[in-house]
Amino acid sequence: MLEAVSAVVREAGRIAAGRCGTDYKRWEKAPGHPVCEIDLEVDAFLRERLSALDPEAGWLSEETLDASDRMERRRLWVVDPIDGTRDYLRGRPGWCVSVALVEERTPLLGILDAPARGEHWTARKGAGAWRNGERLRVSARRELAGARVPTDQLPAVDGDLVAVAKPNSIALRIALVAAGEADLVATLKWGFEWDIAAAALIAAEAGATVTGALGQPLAFNSASGEAFGVLVATPAIHADAVERLRERAMDLV
Repeated sequence: MLEAVSAVVREAGRIAAGRCGTDYKRWEKAPGHPVCEIDLEVDAFLRERLSALDPEAGWLSEETLDASDRMERRRLWVVDPIDGTRDYLRGRPGWCVSVALVEERTPLLGILDAPARGEHWTARKGAGAWRNGERLRVSARRELAGARVPTDQLPAVDGDLVAVAKPNSIALRIALVAAGEADLVATLKWGFEWDIAAAALIAAEAGATVTGALGQPLAFNSASGEAFGVLVATPAIHADAVERLRERAMDLV
């Protein structure tokens, strides 16, 4: 199944990449939330092809009206046709197609395709994570001070951390931890499951500790399709990161 899903996601990436930089319609679903017609085209392609692979699975996608019966399904496709739409619209490489297959609230398969970066990421529960055919492993960092964080700017209170290049896609930022190219990614706000489901499995299979912003376990296919934050880090620094961010997170819950 992983190979079949991977092939579909690669093709979706090719479709999106082929239209990037061309003339297409774009608008805002809500202030600060851009979308374009390519999001919808890729979403429709993925739904047709993935549903053919597993017709019994439910569907949760950023660009599809939420189906009320998905919580009754044992399995669920969790899809973001273009994660990092802002970078896509600007012709930058920090976007990807994100697909996860969830069973009993746990991701079984996770695939990211980032054609503008020449990267294809895959993971299967219990079988490891891979980028372009190479096995992934998190870094060996053991101290929070000096941890690399994909961000545009660090707040003064986190001045002992190190900012590294940040793709607009949160899925790709999480994947950087899996690849050992970052040590910590944290968001302190409510976000959608389609942003993180595939990347969460990739990071976990590469050895990262993956939780919500308060250190709580992540579970997918919730009624709202949302989770409060995500905190992905190398195992030795995860607890310290939770403690550092706890007060800030609690102020935002």
